[in-house]
Amino acid sequence: ARQEIMHNFRKLKVYEKALEFTKAVRFVTRKFPKDELFSLTSQFRRAADSIVLNISEGAGNRSDKEFAKFLDYSIRSGHECIGCIDVALANGYITEKTHRELFSHVDEIIAMLIGFQRSLLK
Repeated sequence: ARQEIMHNFRKLKVYEKALEFTKAVRFVTRKFPKDELFSLTSQFRRAADSIVLNISEGAGNRSDKEFAKFLDYSIRSGHECIGCIDVALANGYITEKTHRELFSHVDEIIAMLIGFQRSLLK
């Protein structure tokens, strides 16, 4: 079963959702002020990408325990994205509606990652 996960992480629903989220983050951050390019814009994009990258990197591990550790990094990056969403709203870079949409998207990803992590550690 472990080999299957290693080779098929791209088929994981959470991986697909995380990829969709990075696209949404790029779309939204394109409208951020240019002076945020090397701060919030960059940070937000890296945090969103990190969710995807840690799932894929973790899938390459031989043990479920190691994979679960990388899922933990993805979860942390998800929380970092929530901070970025809040900062963007506080500074008027996004609307309340966009805030709600991005938050619910990443919140769902975090919940899925936690569930997946629990199943690996059983």
